[in-house]
Amino acid sequence: MTVEKLTANAILLLKKLIETQSFSKEEENTAILIEGWFVENEIPFKRTKNNIWAMNRYFDERKPTLLLNSHHDTVKPNSAYTNDPFKAIVKDGKLYGLGSNDAGGCLVSLMTTFTHFYAQENLKYNLVIVASAEEENSGKNGLNSMLPIIPRIDVAIVGEPTLMNLAIAEKGLVVFDAVVAGTPSHAAHPNNNNSIYNSIEVLQWFQDFKFEKTSEALGDVKMTVTQINAGSQHNVVPAHVDLVIDVRVNDAYSNQEIADILQEKSPCTKITPRSLRLNSSAISTEHDLVKAGVAMGRATYGSPTLSDQACLTCQSLKLGPGDSTRSHSADEFIYLSEIEEGIKIYVALLNRVIV
Repeated sequence: MTVEKLTANAILLLKKLIETQSFSKEEENTAILIEGWFVENEIPFKRTKNNIWAMNRYFDERKPTLLLNSHHDTVKPNSAYTNDPFKAIVKDGKLYGLGSNDAGGCLVSLMTTFTHFYAQENLKYNLVIVASAEEENSGKNGLNSMLPIIPRIDVAIVGEPTLMNLAIAEKGLVVFDAVVAGTPSHAAHPNNNNSIYNSIEVLQWFQDFKFEKTSEALGDVKMTVTQINAGSQHNVVPAHVDLVIDVRVNDAYSNQEIADILQEKSPCTKITPRSLRLNSSAISTEHDLVKAGVAMGRATYGSPTLSDQACLTCQSLKLGPGDSTRSHSADEFIYLSEIEEGIKIYVALLNRVIV
């Protein structure tokens, strides 16, 4: 089947995906649609929970393996939608609908690319594709659960909307729960250890603190206090103030290093990371994928947003049609031309690297 025909079928599949609810952990029905693609194209596949995956016909364990990955779960639509989020609407060259941009367009484009190369012989790389679940909630049954099941991966292309530019690095994430303690008391009595007042100095520390190491691709580590909670009634000084701190980690630090620094230096009574598994990721600018993309005129940049790259230990490149700024927005859309262009660029890029 020609790339043009595959592209037309990919757009039809994306419309079906939009019109099938697939919130994280509820992707059963979109998984069935994705299975249908592989059946129609006579490609053997496997399903593990709601993850669908396949290998190219001439898979050879002696060769390095390139993973193509994107996800088919979505966030829930926000209240500002004016369109039906579960209706695929085409207007002025735009395909509207929940998950169209994040990351349905990327997924069907990568599925098309995999299908194009599936039966080719003598490729320099094996190809493995995973249409993964639970990306939006970093769930335990997403791509991370597939890594012990699929063949060992040497490098990956993760499909997220990047305007088909090369995200050569991606910030990691650590969320911390922190406590600022004080002495509980009646509001009418003197108290020189009011936990709420104590938190003023702590909040100022978080606002002013700078991590020393910066990154050429990702810049500085960004730390933001995003939640604060204390007290239960007007006449009681609370024993503690609870804070939540969001830390976006560059590739100069591991998540463990960030936790060690904050636990040593922050003026909190207690600070605890929720998880250390969502590390930053990157690919060398000397990797053939990057050099090929740059030769094709694609820009490189560092991405501040998290994706399934965070669970990979190999080098990985984030690349896909669509625009990240549309993700999770009301009346989400992707241009049909972006999908068409995205497939052409994916195919041309792999022609330079694996053929």
